[in-house]
Amino acid sequence: MQSKINDLLIDSVELVQIDVKDLKVGMFVSKLDRPWLETKFWFQGFELKNQADIDAVQQQCEFVFIDVTKQTKVPQYVARSTNYTPDFLEKVQPPAKRSSFRREIGKAEVIYQKTSGLVKNFMEEVKFGRPINALAAKKAVAYCVDSVLNAPDALMLMTQLKNRDEYTAQHSMNVCIFSIALGRQVGLSVEELNHVGLCGMMHDMGKMQVPLEILNKPGSFSPEELAIMQSHTIKGWKILLATNGMYSGAVDVAFTHHERLDGQGYPRRLTVEQITPYARMVAIADMYDAVSSDRVYKKGKSHLDSIKILTESSSTGHLDPALTMKFIESLGIYPAGSLVELSSGEVAMVVEVNPKAKLKPKILMLQDAQKKPCQEFIVDLALASANFGGQPLKISTVLRADECGVDLLKYYQSGLLQKGWKQAEP
Repeated sequence: MQSKINDLLIDSVELVQIDVKDLKVGMFVSKLDRPWLETKFWFQGFELKNQADIDAVQQQCEFVFIDVTKQTKVPQYVARSTNYTPDFLEKVQPPAKRSSFRREIGKAEVIYQKTSGLVKNFMEEVKFGRPINALAAKKAVAYCVDSVLNAPDALMLMTQLKNRDEYTAQHSMNVCIFSIALGRQVGLSVEELNHVGLCGMMHDMGKMQVPLEILNKPGSFSPEELAIMQSHTIKGWKILLATNGMYSGAVDVAFTHHERLDGQGYPRRLTVEQITPYARMVAIADMYDAVSSDRVYKKGKSHLDSIKILTESSSTGHLDPALTMKFIESLGIYPAGSLVELSSGEVAMVVEVNPKAKLKPKILMLQDAQKKPCQEFIVDLALASANFGGQPLKISTVLRADECGVDLLKYYQSGLLQKGWKQAEP
């Protein structure tokens, strides 16, 4: 069955036009922008085996057409000069926050709103066959990187204000943010954070060319439908490859984010050595947001259930185990935006993680012990040793929104969340 699906995927590939400045070793040049006889090439169709081959094409052509079905070597886009080994990742520490939640949350709101709108616009452009503005995308990612470096919890909280009817656009935005947060956790430079953030933002653009009835299908796919759904990786690769000024690593990640370390992924069944760090990072962020989000046809998992799924997937050859652990570290046990029930029976939303006491974050009180809405106010669990009854005040459990009747998006749209978190310490 998998062989049949792979054949269907390969059959869907057509020649792709590419600017010569974007050529990579391993690509197969099948057609030129001029007659072959007007060039110095001896063969009509050839693989780019080294930089000299690329230079020769660049000297004679402005663009060419490549054929992925004849590509024998996977171009590698290496994120940095490290093996990303578990030993390396265990030692690396994220940088200190440059600001505070209270100072950053206002800016994070604007960044999230504007960038989400931009991503939605990109997807509409792709749907109608128009090009993506790569420069605008890079600028938007740069604002996200700056916010995450200032105070990661602010922008991370915004990822929890989800609207299931806008899942596809919000998912790409959230994967961008989660990828940047993971990159911060493993000590990436600002340039690298911009790269991995762009990879996250662009990873699912190919889904805009998948029919909605398949994209939103609640049940199991037929083999043919599965092949169409999985073809979004090839479609995304082609879209980004043809996008002027697009970062080459984002092109690779769009093609690669559903590959698995055990070689059982799609569309090329790459081996572990062929999957780049950025593709591994985006795959983790992609899975987390996908399983934790409400969809038209299913409820999302809680944070704890979601990280359990990630952990299981990292132990069965799907996700990178060491990077998965760093991703979980970047979120914490109670990430910003989580709804929690306290030992007092009250319900609150986590506002800011305490890096020195991760089980005692700052929280925004939303409901009293009878689960009735209460006056919103901030409580720092690291300082609040007891509730008003003198009992220890701590988090008992993590809640799903539907378990306590809290709609964070409505709270946010009404201004109640903003009113509460303005009380956070500067």
